[in-house]
Amino acid sequence: MLEEKLKALDRQYAELEARLAAPETYDDPARVARLNKEQRDLEPVVTAYRTYVRRQKDLADAQALMSDPDMKELAQEEYQAAKADLERLVEEIRILLLPRDPNDDKNVIVEIRAGVGGEEAALFANSLYRMYCMYAESRRWQVEVDSVSETELGGVKEICFTIQGDGAYSRLKFESGVHRVQRVPETESGGRIHTSTVTVAVLPEVDEVDFALNPADIEMQVFRSSGAGGQHVNKTSSAVRLIHKPTGTVVECQQERSQFQNRDRAMQILRSRLYEEKVREQADAVTSQRRSQVGTGMRNERIRTYNFPQGRLTDHRVGLTLYRLDSVMNGDIDEIIDALITADQAERLKHQEQGG
Repeated sequence: MLEEKLKALDRQYAELEARLAAPETYDDPARVARLNKEQRDLEPVVTAYRTYVRRQKDLADAQALMSDPDMKELAQEEYQAAKADLERLVEEIRILLLPRDPNDDKNVIVEIRAGVGGEEAALFANSLYRMYCMYAESRRWQVEVDSVSETELGGVKEICFTIQGDGAYSRLKFESGVHRVQRVPETESGGRIHTSTVTVAVLPEVDEVDFALNPADIEMQVFRSSGAGGQHVNKTSSAVRLIHKPTGTVVECQQERSQFQNRDRAMQILRSRLYEEKVREQADAVTSQRRSQVGTGMRNERIRTYNFPQGRLTDHRVGLTLYRLDSVMNGDIDEIIDALITADQAERLKHQEQGG
């Protein structure tokens, strides 16, 4: 059954190649973009399958050569290598065939809020924002701040920003939850370690096709931007607040100079928040559905601890502990993200095997 599915995907990929090679295809740019995306999505699994077929032939050839005394030793080496490759490829293909999260290719909207701990929590919220900015820079993604509420000591009570880049949601979706920090605050004279918390929410940036809003449900207010910005900020009511009346959800955007730009960004954030809430309600309604240990959004779930005195980071969902907190705070978080993705894949494979 698995082999038949893979053969069908291989044929589908070959058909896409043929269609993309046809000159008439390029009369329709939208069709070209769609076909290219379909081909990119299929390419990893088809490449793995074709390698699997080739290594199956290598295995059979090596087995046939074992009867030749002169070739037996070499054939046995090739047989073992091909066998190991086939086992690895089977696992790789099973993971590649798992249903993809439709939001994985999307940009993300990240909301960071200081929790318990007053000014120390606000300072750490700013540190997390810096960490994500440095990670985005390492992947050549773009970061745009949508709204920010700063404190006098350089912290942030809350900040909302957008990260634009290929696969941003697929890499950052497991960052949602409560991040706990343990360190000696700069304001602490006695050298005592304080524990503070910061909440992070990662939302896929969705468009009107994914989630439509009824304009009658939205109240718009305009006000003057606060914070740095010179005379323009003081004189112009360019900041926008949107209130979604049915749910009471409030979104503010004040970073753009134009009221219209701020309104568009606020609409984008509102749409993403309401979409996330709808998806969560649907998941909660299916009571038999597994609740992943990795999770992607329980804002009250403590997911990670940053212990500065010991230079230690612990992700509680996968039991990962790293003793290089400085590099993590400078955006080196791929190892954590990879561990979370691997754990999620393993759990989904287990769920699939159980027939859930």
